[in-house]
Amino acid sequence: MSFLDLDEFLIDLAAQVEVVYSPVVDAKEYPENVDVCLIEGAICNEDHIEMVHKIRARTKIVVSFGDCAVTGNVTAIRNQLGLGNQENVLQRAYVEAAQLNPCIPKLDGIVPPLLERVIPVHEMIHVDHFLTGCPPSAPRIKSFVSQLLEGKAPQLTGTDIKFG
Repeated sequence: MSFLDLDEFLIDLAAQVEVVYSPVVDAKEYPENVDVCLIEGAICNEDHIEMVHKIRARTKIVVSFGDCAVTGNVTAIRNQLGLGNQENVLQRAYVEAAQLNPCIPKLDGIVPPLLERVIPVHEMIHVDHFLTGCPPSAPRIKSFVSQLLEGKAPQLTGTDIKFG
């Protein structure tokens, strides 16, 4: 949502970039030769592992975007349940919290196998930049993206992003 808070900067941004993969783009396969990828969210299941390795192999600059990608944040709360808690998580989500048809989906491809623990992106692949925040604020996103578009290495200090 913070990305949408960029308001009119989104118009300027649209003139300078091509979005090639996103939940709002119909592309089914992550393309080759991507300049920048903003990865939002932690690594929680086997599908995520496959995807982040594909992203790293096909992308010049990888950014952990937001606290879930950077630290695991809220998604990593299940780590405190201890190792081997995947069935407990599925039981809670699909049975205990269900209002209709309480059952854990078992068919292949419906629920990717969960990892024993949720991990931040940098524990799985090399990350070039970290943009913290839950979510990162619109001014931080704008500053960060502007620096990238200018060909600068984004300067991150404390809670502010500074131009180098």
